[in-house]
Amino acid sequence: MTRDEETPGRVERLRRRLARRDGERLLAELTEGTDRTGLAGRTGLTEGAGASERTEPSDRTGPADRTGPADRTASAEPAGAPGRPARRGLAGRLATGLAVLVHGVTLALFLGGLWLVVAWWGRGFLPALGGIAIALAVLLRPRFRSLRKAAESGLVLRRPDAPRLFALLDEIAESVGTTGVVAVLIDADANASVSTYGIRQQRVLRLGLGLWEILPPQERVALLGHEFGHYAHGDTRRSLLVGNAFRSLDTWRYTLAPTPAENLMDTFVNLVTAPPRLLVDGLLVVLEHLTLRESQRAEYLADSAAARAAGTEAAAGLMDRLLITDGVVGELRRESVAARTRLGGARREDPADGLWERLAAHAASVPEREYDRLRRVAERRGHQVDSTHPPTHLRHRRLTRGSRVGARIVLAPARTEEVHAELAEARRSIARELVRG
Repeated sequence: MTRDEETPGRVERLRRRLARRDGERLLAELTEGTDRTGLAGRTGLTEGAGASERTEPSDRTGPADRTGPADRTASAEPAGAPGRPARRGLAGRLATGLAVLVHGVTLALFLGGLWLVVAWWGRGFLPALGGIAIALAVLLRPRFRSLRKAAESGLVLRRPDAPRLFALLDEIAESVGTTGVVAVLIDADANASVSTYGIRQQRVLRLGLGLWEILPPQERVALLGHEFGHYAHGDTRRSLLVGNAFRSLDTWRYTLAPTPAENLMDTFVNLVTAPPRLLVDGLLVVLEHLTLRESQRAEYLADSAAARAAGTEAAAGLMDRLLITDGVVGELRRESVAARTRLGGARREDPADGLWERLAAHAASVPEREYDRLRRVAERRGHQVDSTHPPTHLRHRRLTRGSRVGARIVLAPARTEEVHAELAEARRSIARELVRG
């Protein structure tokens, strides 16, 4: 959902500019009901494009719609109905083709290098050149995220560790038309996301307590509904093929980046690498143009999923909470620094105790007038969660100016406490790690 951004470079600035431009255009089309990629205006959404569009029935039900526990309610007309991912348009197919080309270059490097090593072994410098080509191919190969490596920065929960939490995740995922996760990775970030890991592409929820702990129960449902919504409707950038193409091109940019010209050789190397560097930048720009609109559409669809699961009010409230995440990150840093620099005896209790409660109290103390100010600032400056998201104020506008929806899943206090209890040990562990720096 969120992530810290480095000082933007040329490509990053382009991404932000395109995201703001396309976000405004797409919102206008959604509001007018003219989105050609498949999302209708205020009353629902359609799958497909052009004359073949077909509206997904609005009365589709999941387990959250059936009569059951007291913390479930029937929903009004959904802001977007779950169903199959939208069919890819021409831009999506071109992006996939370009991704195949990028990976084809990697494969050609590997096969060409292997041929040079085998066919020319012992004859001149060609085998060495082949070895370099193989090394480059290995560096640029499509990669599968490793949950074991990701777990180094957090704590992993499996179903037996937190059955109530996983039951909630399954319920929310099914309510938006997809499936749940196999694990939950808990860390301290003001962030949340669902990603795939390993060759089997198993889904894992990354849950940052810096965001989770400042949200009221219904906004937590909205957060999870948004993240699962990406998989309910599809997103080209999240596909294994296109996602790895972006990573390969980023690796190329890093490999070909110019070095400070301290001597003639540095200048020569920079000149030699300039043409392929410009080609890689060009490919990145083209891939950005081809995928950004669909990615932004996927964000709007995910917001619809959040509203469908938790209600419009909670989904819009989540947008407001995103405006204060910078302050939340700053508060966590302040807590960490204070814990490591306190004078002996000045504070006898463990600084990790009550950290999340203090963070939640800090977020709850933000007055409504401050949110009003932040919304105005966000609209002027174009606040975005990151460079691929539509501007936050546009997402908030779409949620609040359309027809409002009731919550399919209402997180009752008793259930909230059960989930809270299952996260208690993770909360303590992450808090201790945070204050220790």
